[in-house]
Amino acid sequence: MPALETDILFDLVRAKRACLEQLQVMGRRQMDLIESDQMTALLDLLTHKQNTLSKLQRIERNLDPFRNQSPDARRWRSEDERRRCSEELAACETLLAEIIEREKAGEAAMIRRRDQAAAQLQGMHRASQARSSYAAPVTSTISQIDLCSDVS
Repeated sequence: MPALETDILFDLVRAKRACLEQLQVMGRRQMDLIESDQMTALLDLLTHKQNTLSKLQRIERNLDPFRNQSPDARRWRSEDERRRCSEELAACETLLAEIIEREKAGEAAMIRRRDQAAAQLQGMHRASQARSSYAAPVTSTISQIDLCSDVS
């Protein structure tokens, strides 16, 4: 049986859902790493996450031709397949909303961490300034003696 255009659509929708599920798992892990201050592991995770986002972008580009089509004009192998594709799309929308919400929370957590680090650095800088203003000025105790003589 030859492949229908809707077969391609359904495969792309399933691939999109798989990517979104991976991003959801990565987002949970990202929050754990942020909360436990594991920045090196976080950077590694973000590298993998970028690869998954790139894959999702490719899938979205492949879905572009279907966006301008009327859903009623598509020929499906069965009504059941059409329903399953619709359910997959609904699941994608739910996953995407959850991912966006978690990303916002992650961003807020990183901003809090940044502000805490800035406050600590500022406190250390002020302590250093205070210490130096109470310390005695360092003066040179080196004396110079002229050992040259004019014997003429």
